[in-house]
Amino acid sequence: MTRIPEKDRDILEKAMYLPMLLTILERDRMVFEKGGFKLKEPYLQLLEETIKAVQRDLKDTKSVMRKGQMRVEQVAKDEDFTMFLFIYKGFEERHNYFNPRIRNKVQELLGHYLFRRFL
Repeated sequence: MTRIPEKDRDILEKAMYLPMLLTILERDRMVFEKGGFKLKEPYLQLLEETIKAVQRDLKDTKSVMRKGQMRVEQVAKDEDFTMFLFIYKGFEERHNYFNPRIRNKVQELLGHYLFRRFL
């Protein structure tokens, strides 16, 4: 059983997912820059603004984590699972995440930052 309240666990998970999302967006930006698109500037602008929004949210998340004495670290990874260490006010908990679940969550966040945040 976890000692971390759900609200704080959500913050820790956000600190896991947002850096992954930034990595994907950076790779996508390189593809658009090198791609043979006729009008690539609008795509690049959308990606740049999306990267900035994710970076702002990550900065805010890290600030909340510092104030709440929270930290998250990836400690192990294999084909199926990735293990993270959550440090919460002096307590340490290890959590295993199924890699397809991580991918689905990052994909959901990508959709949010690219489209749904404007609605």
